[in-house]
Amino acid sequence: METWTAAQCAEAWGVRPGTWAGYVSRGQAPAPLPDTEPKRWSAAEVRDFPRPGVGRSRAGAGAEAQELLAEMTTVAERIEELRAEQRRLLVEGKERGLEISPMAKALGISRQTAYSWLS
Repeated sequence: METWTAAQCAEAWGVRPGTWAGYVSRGQAPAPLPDTEPKRWSAAEVRDFPRPGVGRSRAGAGAEAQELLAEMTTVAERIEELRAEQRRLLVEGKERGLEISPMAKALGISRQTAYSWLS
C-alpha cells in the first residue's frame, strides 16, 4: 500500500501543510494510518476523499483549464493597467479643478475610492 506524509498529502490537495493539518483535525480529511510515526496516510484514501471548500485542487485540470487560468491572469493585468489610468485621470482632473463626485461617476468608482486614490 502506498502511503504519504502530511506534506505529500497537502501537495496532492494543492494546499499548504498547515491547511492539511487543519483539515485532518476537523475531520475534513482522512485520518492518519494507525501506528505510523511520523504520521502517514493511505495515498488512495487521500486521493478518493472529497476535499472540502471551494479552493479544490487544480491538479487534475487539463491544458484547457490552464489556458483559461492564463487568460484570467491576462485580464487581471489589464484591469490593473486600467486602474492606473483611472488614477492618472483622477489626479489630472483634480489639478484642473474638477469636483470629486462627477469624476468618480465618470470613472465608475465610488467617491470614497476617489478620495483614497488622491490621498
